[in-house]
Amino acid sequence: MSTSTDRAADLKHRLDRVRHRISAAASASGRSEPALIVVTKYFPASDVAALAALGVRDVGENKAQEAEAKAAELAGNGLRWHFIGQLQTNKAKSVVRYASAVHSVDRPGLVAALGKAMAAENRRRTEAGQPSRAPLDCYLQLDLRSGEDLDPGRGGARPADMLELAAAVAADPSLSLAGLMAVAPLGEDPAAAFARLQELSAELTSRYPGAAGISAGMSQDLEAAVAHGATHLRIGSDVLGPRPAVG
Repeated sequence: MSTSTDRAADLKHRLDRVRHRISAAASASGRSEPALIVVTKYFPASDVAALAALGVRDVGENKAQEAEAKAAELAGNGLRWHFIGQLQTNKAKSVVRYASAVHSVDRPGLVAALGKAMAAENRRRTEAGQPSRAPLDCYLQLDLRSGEDLDPGRGGARPADMLELAAAVAADPSLSLAGLMAVAPLGEDPAAAFARLQELSAELTSRYPGAAGISAGMSQDLEAAVAHGATHLRIGSDVLGPRPAVG
């Protein structure tokens, strides 16, 4: 696994530019710099290894099979894997083997599947003479669109269901309620969307003080996310370039 000199230089240039944007946004809003999660969907493991050499520690993936393969190939690189895509319950068992966090927890059935998968993973580790893994960080994904725009097939829980979903996560000691995740709706001012998310976060932390994480902001709207309290940014194309064609 290797990366060409030109590709490594391109990644460094893009990463430096994104880090500068984040620093400038944090300075402008008087906030601490959020963590950068580089989303590497469809890009090769060699790119992820090159980013690790540049100091990237948090990597996001959307597809369970692709994420599992990359995590296995790059084991030992000191990376923290964040699963950020829609997760089927039957993939929970594989995700808990490598992921530090799941940012797309949006229904009680998935909470139950993750808890069951964590129990099975810790049994497997005990039988292998290995220590139990750390609790899985769970971000509740909320759908910030207005009621008339809601699509049942799209990921994200209704804000009205947030506290019920939070209680389900908090009840399982193998899961850690980390905070909220959302995507700004298409066609809406992201600042307005992230302001609503920040209000929902305040409501959540009034009940669960440790769940202060806000996973929000992508390449096109990171400044608005930082201004409204994002603790984690999910940046893909501005670091890695245009997505490669997928056959």
